Amino acid sequence: MKTIFKEVRVLDPESGRDEVLDVLVEGERIKEIGKSVEAGEGKIIEGKGKWLVPGLIDVHVHLREPGFEYKETFVTGSRSGAMGGFTTMAYMPNTNPVIDNPGIIRALVEKGKGEGIINLHPVGSMTLGQQGETLGDYGEMKKAGALALSEDGKSVLDSYVMKQGLLKAQNEDLPVLVHCEDPSLVAGGAMNEGKKSRALGIQGIPNSAEDVITARDLILSGETGARVHLCHMSTKGSVELLREAKAKNSRVSGEVSPHHLTFTEEIIDGIDTNTKMNPPLRREEDRRELIQGLQEGVIDIIATDHAPHSEEDKKQPYEKAPFGIVGLETALSIGLTELVHTGILSPVKFFEKLTINPAKLLGISRGKLQAGEIADLTLIDPEASYEIRVENFQSKSQNTPFKGRKVKGRAVLTMVSGNIVMENSRLKEANK
Repeated sequence: MKTIFKEVRVLDPESGRDEVLDVLVEGERIKEIGKSVEAGEGKIIEGKGKWLVPGLIDVHVHLREPGFEYKETFVTGSRSGAMGGFTTMAYMPNTNPVIDNPGIIRALVEKGKGEGIINLHPVGSMTLGQQGETLGDYGEMKKAGALALSEDGKSVLDSYVMKQGLLKAQNEDLPVLVHCEDPSLVAGGAMNEGKKSRALGIQGIPNSAEDVITARDLILSGETGARVHLCHMSTKGSVELLREAKAKNSRVSGEVSPHHLTFTEEIIDGIDTNTKMNPPLRREEDRRELIQGLQEGVIDIIATDHAPHSEEDKKQPYEKAPFGIVGLETALSIGLTELVHTGILSPVKFFEKLTINPAKLLGISRGKLQAGEIADLTLIDPEASYEIRVENFQSKSQNTPFKGRKVKGRAVLTMVSGNIVMENSRLKEANK
């Protein structure tokens, strides 16, 4: 099977390439890139005015399997990802049962291969049952298919246990994706602590709830040599701490989510629970520092923290409703609108944070648009303007504050291992 993209703007962050070329895909790999490439028989895709990039990679997704299939499944989550231009996702272990042993990892890997239309990779829990006490068998979990470790949804609060976990992770060369949160400082809070929370009468969450654990985990990375990656950074302090740590330690990294780059606490009215996420939307000075961190390269990755919830769950009062929003089908368009079209990031720098950097963190052979590489590709129309409509989502859930937002730029084709799984907003089953 051959596919050729004609006169498409090729953006490959790994090599820095940014030029209009033809790209020939044969089988599961990129066969040739160049001017006036001849394909012979095969599918021709006219790419004039469009961008071709390595398939997008999300290192932080909640697929809710096993245990919470009413919110999301491998089927709906992978379809949602394909619609958003993602070809690879790493999903978090805070499920029921927790993804904390090689047996469940092997079962989920096989289930993902059978039901997912994109690449799905499990992240194993640092401790058994996510109880923060007993470390799992990291070596066997890695052999079974875990690409990373995380206690996402909470932090390992015992610093001794955390340090021992990092030492074990370092021995297995597994990155640890850390959710930095001190629950004693959260104290039942539901939004950022400040004037807005006081005006609404809602218990607030201070920046220090994130910053104190961020500082600890960065220090422990330096002591152990473990690869520590900060999930969903939201505070000015976290950016400053990561900037300082990176000056001494090349094995630390961080991510930010589109909602923290776009919104602040000012959109919260205490009623619409689609503005409730963890960590919460912060102040404008935090948002600006996150953007600065992206521009400097202090923050390496843009990740969705896709956290689907049912409509019934989100209908609860603000203080009781669960944290989290969906993001797979909005992340690319929001990023193009808010970061690329505004000139904050160049296209190459933007896609670096969605392709090669995530691939390097997870240690996978993806994220490159070069001859000989696997043909995981995303075709983008940067000028496509549309309104985000949740009724069109492939996800089981629609919990997003971006509902009705006008954006510019979207994925128009998603290819996984040479198979087109989405084209012109329509899904196609990959050839298994």
